[in-house]
Amino acid sequence: MSKELTKAQPPPPQRRKAKGPRPKHVPQRTCVACRSTDAKRTLIRLVRTPEGSVEVDPTGKRAGRGAYLCAWVRCWERGINEKTLVRALRLDGLTEQNRADLLRYADERVPEGPEDTEEEAQG
Repeated sequence: MSKELTKAQPPPPQRRKAKGPRPKHVPQRTCVACRSTDAKRTLIRLVRTPEGSVEVDPTGKRAGRGAYLCAWVRCWERGINEKTLVRALRLDGLTEQNRADLLRYADERVPEGPEDTEEEAQG
């Protein structure tokens, strides 16, 4: 009797599991003014309420359509004045009260950008 010898295929290489804990997923969001992407916690969320007004959402969990802005005054001014925020929140327009409240929040709590302070020092 003749036995045919068949070549056995080598076993597939085994994947090595990474050692240590798995890195935590960090949600990413985009600023509606400058289009830069950053971690959700570093951006400031604005929400359109069911009544149609726009408010700052510090927790990031309020109900309503949301949009994010960087923590720089130039992004806030651009988002409010160039209507990028209005477009992102799908509004007809900001009321004067909403515009004043958002600009006041930006003046009180949002730092100036690094480029803004250099321009003021030179000017």
